[in-house]
Amino acid sequence: MSLSDREMPVRDPLEGLTATGQIRTGAGIERIPVRYVDLLDAAVQRVGRDESDASVYVYGSVATGAARSPQSDVDLLTVGVSMDRAASIGRSLSTEFSALCRGVEIAAAMTDDFRGDDDEAYGARVFLHHYCVRLAGPEIDRATSPFPGDRRAARGFNGDIARHLARWRQRLGDSDAGVLGRVVARKTLLAVAGLASVHDAVWTTDRSDAVERWSQASPDLADGLDELLDWSAQRSSATSVRLAHHLATTVEQIADQFAADVGLWPT
Repeated sequence: MSLSDREMPVRDPLEGLTATGQIRTGAGIERIPVRYVDLLDAAVQRVGRDESDASVYVYGSVATGAARSPQSDVDLLTVGVSMDRAASIGRSLSTEFSALCRGVEIAAAMTDDFRGDDDEAYGARVFLHHYCVRLAGPEIDRATSPFPGDRRAARGFNGDIARHLARWRQRLGDSDAGVLGRVVARKTLLAVAGLASVHDAVWTTDRSDAVERWSQASPDLADGLDELLDWSAQRSSATSVRLAHHLATTVEQIADQFAADVGLWPT
């Protein structure tokens, strides 16, 4: 279960490290704005019609209370629902609640995604524990204490950056450059956040913060990171030429730095 398609678009002012180095975020059931309750209830009901034992979580800006209506997306995670069904429910809710939010994105996972000692499962457990708020269904989060905000957590979140780079290169020319550019930017800048977190002994998933920090650590990447940030925030759209350029330069360098400083998932 990769973070590549997950969006945490609004800065969480509570995200960081505790005094003892554990991850801290502002996600909490008490912080969910009242205006989103009807949408969340509808999501839970529709998931329950198909899979009565499925779990539903909300994450992102709605979970931290930082969402801005109607600009923000509503991000949900289901455990035990097929990807096709999750996407279908997300499209239906996006249409029904278009006046409330930009869209409803529903990620689909299975219980096995959170089991095991590999980096991917570890990162999924960190994400579930610190960024997700359960709305319905069995509690999948078994952690009884916070996770350290360290190299392993950063690798669990984005140790697949080289795998994604290889896939993006294969898709170049066959996909809409603007759409693919935003996907590339979102994932790459999350990897930059991991690099900055390890380098500065902090913890952040905020893309703007990551670009600012890593532009200071690697000034030669500053212009490229700024352009990726614009694509991520939809302030501009990628062209085929610019996308090919960044895959061969900025993104490749980030993947190489991540491999050297944080580590990658085994192939």
